[in-house]
Amino acid sequence: MKKRPVVQASNLTVRFGSFTAVDNISFAVQGGEIFGFLGANGAGKTTTIRVLCGLLVPSKGEASVAGISCTTAAQQVKTKIGYMSQRFTLYNDLSVAENLAFTAALRKLTPAQLSSRTRALFDFIDFRYSPEAMVQSLPGGIKQQLALVAAMLHDPEVIFLDEPTAGVAPSVRAKFWGLIGRLAKQGKTIFVTTHYLDEAEQCHRIALMRDGKIIALDSPSRLKKTAFPEPLLEIDLPQGASRERLENLKLHPQVARMQPYGRRYHVLVLKPAAWKTIAGRFPKSYRIRRIDPTLEDVFIRLVEGERLAERGAEKSEIES
Repeated sequence: MKKRPVVQASNLTVRFGSFTAVDNISFAVQGGEIFGFLGANGAGKTTTIRVLCGLLVPSKGEASVAGISCTTAAQQVKTKIGYMSQRFTLYNDLSVAENLAFTAALRKLTPAQLSSRTRALFDFIDFRYSPEAMVQSLPGGIKQQLALVAAMLHDPEVIFLDEPTAGVAPSVRAKFWGLIGRLAKQGKTIFVTTHYLDEAEQCHRIALMRDGKIIALDSPSRLKKTAFPEPLLEIDLPQGASRERLENLKLHPQVARMQPYGRRYHVLVLKPAAWKTIAGRFPKSYRIRRIDPTLEDVFIRLVEGERLAERGAEKSEIES
């Protein structure tokens, strides 16, 4: 028997007046999946999450969490989900224990449930501070982990994380994503938005949004393969080298696109046989190799590439 998706959207549309924030999107997320939602600011990610959390009624379409309608049974949905935003959601002028007691009261947990869940979650994040410590006195990474504890206090099936690691150190991000991975292994469904593409690599699948639409949805590895059927080269300029030779490379008929990465360039070649010919145009001091695309390459090609194509089409219409 086929499992029912834990999170599902079908032809979901959200309009604010004449503006369409979410434009007829459909997707399904399975239990235990880490599902990434990527896109530039304003792409429609947070609006979609608000619908799935029962906080916003869509203009059209259906959405459900744990088999419960997000529109007709929003209060029931809220018992199945945990939510953590990019903004720290605990109160700095309360202690850790007071913050969790307040969250437990909102979730209607009994004192025994609060005690049991607090012990289990403190063990989970390896919390080594006093519960009586004031939140404002704790390091930023610990605060972030406590916000996750608060979101999980009622043992939700689905955890929504809206840019949870924005602005924190890489080491803290790595530890937080270790916790996310452990949660998924326990069967929790994680729905996460992030601007860090190294984090997105750790998702089981990714939906890439642009202007309210989902323009790609697949695993990171398959997204790379489908977005880049052509060879991708990396050219590493020697110290002090002129970029003029690279600028001329843009005119080569087999070069589809060039993108700077610091001192390096990523060059998209149209035909597999052409890349060695292109490499032969440079002195040996230029390190040139064929590489696998990164998610950043995918993002630039699918999102920014479409924008450039649209601008080119608009320009052609104006000139004609």
